[in-house]
Amino acid sequence: MTSTLDRTAPRDLAAALPARLSLTPKSSLAGQLDGAWWPRSRDLAAEIPPLAAALAEPWGRITRVTVNPAHWPSVPRTIAAGGHTLHVGWFTEQHPDKLILLSYTVGRWDLLVVPPETEPGAAARLMVAAAIPGSVLTAGALMADEAAIGRGVRDAVRRETTWESEGGACMSPFGDPLRGGAHPLAGNGRW
Repeated sequence: MTSTLDRTAPRDLAAALPARLSLTPKSSLAGQLDGAWWPRSRDLAAEIPPLAAALAEPWGRITRVTVNPAHWPSVPRTIAAGGHTLHVGWFTEQHPDKLILLSYTVGRWDLLVVPPETEPGAAARLMVAAAIPGSVLTAGALMADEAAIGRGVRDAVRRETTWESEGGACMSPFGDPLRGGAHPLAGNGRW
């Protein structure tokens, strides 16, 4: 039996589904980020067209995109999106979890890039935090905070699992409270 690997699946999936975005509401408060984007894959050529389409109405036509190549296996020079060509640049000085979009009509927009493999709960926290108007938190600070929260959640689950595996609240010198049996106290035989 032979099987083939369909390398177009992520590109087709990304094109068929809308971009997952959380944008800062219009406000006079300028922050470090203008929102967050949660791509479905690390295929930049597949992920940028739905993002550009989603931003066409609120921001106008996106003309340029810049990324840090650390998290993108391939960074093409141009990407076709919505009947026009986006120019893509990469800069190692740019934070790896940040995407910069340029538009002739609106200017520059900075988005936190939530890694595609992020758990939904963590992605939701990141997307909300990145869209707070006037926030001074950078992409790096948000990702570091989420990593600390994730470690805390994993530690809490590990402690609870250990507690339960060692008997937890059901361990009692008087017997198993769930079975109703009890052992008498040593001494005069009275409770």
